[in-house]
Amino acid sequence: MDGTVRNMSSADDVRQVPNGRIEIVKVAGAAVGRVTYQPGFRWSSDVKPIAGTDLCEVDHLAYIVSGRFRVRLKDGAELEAGPGDVAAVPAGHDGWVVGDEPVVMIDMLVGDSDYARPE
Repeated sequence: MDGTVRNMSSADDVRQVPNGRIEIVKVAGAAVGRVTYQPGFRWSSDVKPIAGTDLCEVDHLAYIVSGRFRVRLKDGAELEAGPGDVAAVPAGHDGWVVGDEPVVMIDMLVGDSDYARPE
């Protein structure tokens, strides 16, 4: 692997959704996403119409920089993550911002998916 530094300000791909933005940088054969969700974001309201599935069908491995995010898995279990947490979320979930602070997370898996990509 060659040494490489990329900055999110020059993202390779930017995906806008209602109440959210996903910036993706490709580096060293990987695609890393910075996801920003505004208060009021909920996957089932803001991304479901784009995805066309009942639940988010993307696995996520995310580091939460700021804000609080909650997910409900298809089995009904709920997880909540906040600043400094690393969350592994399997496909088959809904998710939403908790409170009135935007959520910023670094997602190691979303960049390699079609998450929030309009057809």
